[in-house]
Amino acid sequence: MFGLDGIAKRIFGSSNDRYVKSLGPLVKQINALEPTIAALSDDDLRAQTEKFRARLAAGEKLDALLPEAFATVREASKRTLGQRHYDVQMIGGIVLHRGEIAEMRTGEGKTLVATLACYLNALTGEGVHVVTVNDYLARRDSEWMGQIYKFLGMSVGVIVPNIDDDSRRAAYACDITYGTNNEFGFDYLRDNMKYAREQMVQRPFSFAIVDEVDSILIDEARTPLIISGPTEDKSELYMQVDAVVKLFVADDYEVDEKAKSVILTESGTEKAERAFEAAGMLEGENLYDYENTQVVHHLNQALRANVIFRRDTDYIERDGKIVIIDEFTGRMMDGRRWSDGLHQAVEAKEGVQIQPENQTLASITFQNYFRMYPKLGGMTGTASTEAAEFYDIYKLNVVTIPTNLPAQRKDVDDEFYKNADEKFGAIVKTIRESQLRGQPILVGTVSIEKSELLSEFLKKEKVPHTVLNARFHEQEAHIVEQAGRLGAVTIATNMAGRGTDIQLGGNFEARVIRELEGVEGADRDAGIARIKAEVQAEREAVRAAGGLFVLGTERHESRRIDNQLRGRSGRQGDPGLSRFYLSLDDDLLRIFGQQGMLTRMMNNGLAEGEAIVHPWISKAIETAQKKVEARNYDVRKQLLQYDDVMNDQRKVIYEQRADIMDSETVGDVVVDMRHETINTLVGTHCPANVYPEQWDVEGLTAACANTLALDVPVADWVKEAQMDAETVVERLIEQADAAVAAKAAALPPETWVQIEKNFLLQALDHHWKEHLSTLDALRQVIHLRAYAQKTPINEYKREAFGLFERMLVQVRQDVTRMMSNAQFQMTPPAYDDQPLPDFITTHIDPFTGQNDAFGSLPAGNLAMAQAAALAIADDYDAETVADWVRTTSRNAECPCGSGKKFKHCHGTIA
Repeated sequence: MFGLDGIAKRIFGSSNDRYVKSLGPLVKQINALEPTIAALSDDDLRAQTEKFRARLAAGEKLDALLPEAFATVREASKRTLGQRHYDVQMIGGIVLHRGEIAEMRTGEGKTLVATLACYLNALTGEGVHVVTVNDYLARRDSEWMGQIYKFLGMSVGVIVPNIDDDSRRAAYACDITYGTNNEFGFDYLRDNMKYAREQMVQRPFSFAIVDEVDSILIDEARTPLIISGPTEDKSELYMQVDAVVKLFVADDYEVDEKAKSVILTESGTEKAERAFEAAGMLEGENLYDYENTQVVHHLNQALRANVIFRRDTDYIERDGKIVIIDEFTGRMMDGRRWSDGLHQAVEAKEGVQIQPENQTLASITFQNYFRMYPKLGGMTGTASTEAAEFYDIYKLNVVTIPTNLPAQRKDVDDEFYKNADEKFGAIVKTIRESQLRGQPILVGTVSIEKSELLSEFLKKEKVPHTVLNARFHEQEAHIVEQAGRLGAVTIATNMAGRGTDIQLGGNFEARVIRELEGVEGADRDAGIARIKAEVQAEREAVRAAGGLFVLGTERHESRRIDNQLRGRSGRQGDPGLSRFYLSLDDDLLRIFGQQGMLTRMMNNGLAEGEAIVHPWISKAIETAQKKVEARNYDVRKQLLQYDDVMNDQRKVIYEQRADIMDSETVGDVVVDMRHETINTLVGTHCPANVYPEQWDVEGLTAACANTLALDVPVADWVKEAQMDAETVVERLIEQADAAVAAKAAALPPETWVQIEKNFLLQALDHHWKEHLSTLDALRQVIHLRAYAQKTPINEYKREAFGLFERMLVQVRQDVTRMMSNAQFQMTPPAYDDQPLPDFITTHIDPFTGQNDAFGSLPAGNLAMAQAAALAIADDYDAETVADWVRTTSRNAECPCGSGKKFKHCHGTIA
C-alpha cells in the first residue's frame, strides 16, 4: 500500500521531476535558435559576445539572454570541440545559472555543462570562478573548455600553486578563472595580509561554479584553511618524547578508533613519568602538574602518531618527508601538514627531518569563504544524500538531472566474508574470471596499503594489472583513461572525484596524443584512422563482455564515495556492473558496525571461503555509514558555529584594512586613536570620583613618556587649583597632537600618509595574529565550561567578544606609541637582505588536529611597513632596549645576544 505522498508522487512525479519538467520550454527555446545560430559565420558567432554585453549595458537581464547565449555556446562547442550539448546538459546549465546544484551522473559531461553558465555570467565582466578539486583538472579544463571561451572572444585564466602575484592578478582579471578551492581560499587570505590595494590579486566576488561540490563543500569543509608562519625549533623534544612512546606496550594505553584518540592507562602514566624523570624532562613529581603541560601535549600527539596514524594509509614517506594521503581521494598532498605538533610527531616516529611548528596568521573555513559569493552553483554525481546540509549551510538546492540515455548498469548485492583473506581470495578469483572474458575491471580500495596488498595477491596469480594510488599519481590520467580497455585490471585508491572519464575500449583522444606525438601529414591521418578503428572494435568487444566492472573491496565511511565509485561504470547508456566485497575485518564494520549480530551470522554454519548475501547485512552497513556521516556533519556544524564567531571579527578587520588602503588619508583615524588612548591612560591613572591627591601621578607620567613620548609635568598640573581629569586630557591631547604635527611637517604629505597607513596595518596584523592564537587556544578548552552547566558555544562567543574589544584597545595604543616614538628621515639606511620565511598554507582540523594543510608559498612583500621609519638620534644608548628599535633592522640579530632575529626577540611589538 502506498501512502498519500507515494500516490501523489506516482501521479504527479516528485518535486524534483516537476522542477526539471518546468525547464523544458526553456530548452525548446534554445533548440529553436539552433538553425539560426548555426548559419552564422565564425566572426558573426564571435560578435555575439559584444552584442550580449551591449544589451546588458542597456538594462537587459541575464535571464533574458539565456536562450541565445546557451545556443551560442552550443554552436561554439560544436565548432571547437566537436561536441554538441545534450538537452539534459542544457537543463544542467540552467540549474547552475540559477545558483543551484546540478546532480549529474558520471559521464554525463558536467565539465561541458559548466561552459553554459560560465559564458552567460561572464558577460557581466565581473568574472566567474570555476572551482575544481585538483590542479590537474584546473589546468585541463581551462585549456579544454577554454577553446570555447576564446573562440567567443573571452579570456580564460588558471590559478595553480607556485605562480607569482602578477600571474595570479592577470588570471583573476580574466572573464573566467579556473583553480582549486585551496588556491582561491588562500589567495583571499593572502590578499588580506597585503599592505597596498595594488598588491592584491583577487577582484570582488561575483559567481562561482564548484565542481565535485560535495567533495569541496562537504568533505573538505571539516577543516579550515590556515596561513601560518614558522615558530621556534623543538626537534629534540619531539624525538625525546617519541623515544618514550616507543617503550609503551598495548596495556599502557586505550584506543578510541572512532574519535581517533588514545589515552594512557595508569601503568602507561607511571612508565611515562619514570622515563621523563630519567631524561630530566619532568618538573615536579606528577606528569600532569601544570609545569609539564607542554610535555603532556607532545606525549599525546606522539601517542596518536604511533598508535592511530598508519604508514601507507594516512601518510607515506617520500624523499625524506612525510606526505599526507587525502582520505577521500587517495591523493598524495604535497606540502600539507597536520597541526598542533602532530606532523612533527609523525616525522619523529619515522626518523625523518623534523620541520618546525607554525603559528596561525590568517584562517577561514570553506563554508564562510564560499558564502561570500553573491551567487554560487555546483555540480557533482552525488549530492542528494547531503541535500539537507547543502541547504542548511549554503542555501543551495540540489536538482537531480536525468541521464541522456537510460542507465544500463547493474548494481549487485554485496558479498560478505568471514575475514580479509577469504574476501581477497574471492576478489582475485572474480578478477581472473572477468579478465578472461575481456571485461575491464576497476577495483576500488580505501588505502594504499590495501591496494598494494591486493596487488600482491594478483601477482601471485599472475594476473596483469595496473595500480593507481598516491605513489603513482603522476601517471593518474594515463592509467584512468585506458581503464576501460579489453581485459584491463586497474586497482585505484578511492576513485571519487578523479574527473577523468573511463571510456569503454580506451580513450581515443589520449591514444592519438600519446601514439602520434610528432607525426604529421598523411602518416598522422592514417594513424588517426587506425586508432579510431581499433578503439571502436575494442569498445564493441567490451560492451559484449558486460562493460566496465566496478569492484569495491570495502565500504567507505560515506555512501557518496561508494556511489561515486559505482558511477565510474555505465556512462552514457553503456552496460556495466558493480559489486562490493566485505568482511568482518573491514574498518567500517569493525569500528561502527553491529559486531554481535554480524559475528553470529558468520559463524552460523558458514563454510570457509563461502559468502553470504542478506538484507540484514546491507542494513547494518548502511546504519554504520549513517553513523559516520552524522558524526562528520556534527563536526562540520560545530566548526562552522565557532568560525562564525571569528568570521564576524574577520570581516571587521578585513574591511578596516581595505578602508585604510583605499583612503586618501587616514589622519583622522590616527588622531582619534591617539585621543582615545589618552582618555584611557588618564581614566586608568586618574579614575573618576577620586580626589586628585589619590591619583597615580607617577604612573601617568611614566605612561605618557612610554606611549606618547612626552615628558609632561603631571605632578605640577595636579597641584593647580580645581584641576580635574578632563583638563589633564585636554593638555595631553594638545601636546601630543603638536608633537606629531611637527614630525608630519618635516615630511612630504604623501610620505606621511603612507607612514600612517603602514603603522595602522602593521598594528592591525600583529594583534590580529595574536588574537587568532588566543582564540585557537580558547576553542580547545572552552568545552570544559559544559561541566559548569554552561553552553560552550555561548561562552566562546562571550569570551571572543571581550578579547576582540581588548585587541582593538591594544591596536589603538600601539599605533599611538609607534607614531609618537618614531623618528623619521628621508633616506633610510640599508637593511640586511635576509628574506622573510615562507608562509605555510595549511588545512587543519581545530578539534582533532587530524586533517591537513597545504603547501608553502612565498610570503611576498609583507615587510614593507617595517621600512617606514628608523630612529637616528644623538642620545642613542647601546645598553637601552628602547633605543635598539632606532637602529636595529627587524631581520637583524637582536643586540641582546640571544641569537634570535630582533623582531622575534626585543623587537616584538607589545
